[in-house]
Amino acid sequence: MGRSESGQSVTARQEQEGAAGGAGRKALSGSVALVTGASSGIGAAAALALAREGCSLALVARRTERLERLTASIGELGGSSLALTADLGEAAQARRAVEETVDHFGRLDVLLNNAGFGARGAVEDSDPEDWDRMVDLNFTAVLRMSHAALPHLLRAAQDGPRGVADLVTVSSVAGRVPRRDNSVYSATKHAVCSFSEALRQEVTGRQVRVGLVEPGMTTTEMTRGGSQAGAAHGMPPEAWLRAEDIARVITFMVTQPPHMAVNEITVRPTAQER
Repeated sequence: MGRSESGQSVTARQEQEGAAGGAGRKALSGSVALVTGASSGIGAAAALALAREGCSLALVARRTERLERLTASIGELGGSSLALTADLGEAAQARRAVEETVDHFGRLDVLLNNAGFGARGAVEDSDPEDWDRMVDLNFTAVLRMSHAALPHLLRAAQDGPRGVADLVTVSSVAGRVPRRDNSVYSATKHAVCSFSEALRQEVTGRQVRVGLVEPGMTTTEMTRGGSQAGAAHGMPPEAWLRAEDIARVITFMVTQPPHMAVNEITVRPTAQER
């Protein structure tokens, strides 16, 4: 174990800095995060929350104009960000998003898999094209992004100032509690849960933390007025979680000291029964 000039172990110093941000240092200063689905909702809120902790951001989504507005907001916070327009349903675009992030910033410390798509309906009445889109974006894109990012996260964990790297995926309580009229969406989220736990076991010994955030009913573009609103089971929208609530959970997960891994957090509105 290495020692600083003061005689304090390097690991102990990193843990103190991770917990308290060091002497005037923000928890994620010098780190780079890639956030998918960053153009709205949880992705945009998480990007802003990470920027407030000193993180530089690569922002990935399909809507360029939305990304540019978010980039401007991060700049107003004094942060640095890069807008990357991509459809993560395309394998080459997913891989290129990671490559462009590392080319621009020189590193990658945090991957937030947040992009997703949901369409409710009974199996017999559903459009199989919606199934394909859910599988592609909710699950396959998570695999692609994680595979492309992993070598860079492993390098950051070994060489970076935090002594750890983070791979976080936003799943859903639907991955734990399947419900009628939501079968394929629940299946994709359940698959993400299994993948995340298996990946955690593979890389945790090399200081890459794999985390899963499972929100309950949350106000986003996907749930407001869309088919997913039916999952609220009559719970009024004012009782739902906000994107900023989930952003706080993500930030909590990735700002823990390097000896501590928060692997899974389920967060529901207080009024949500299941």
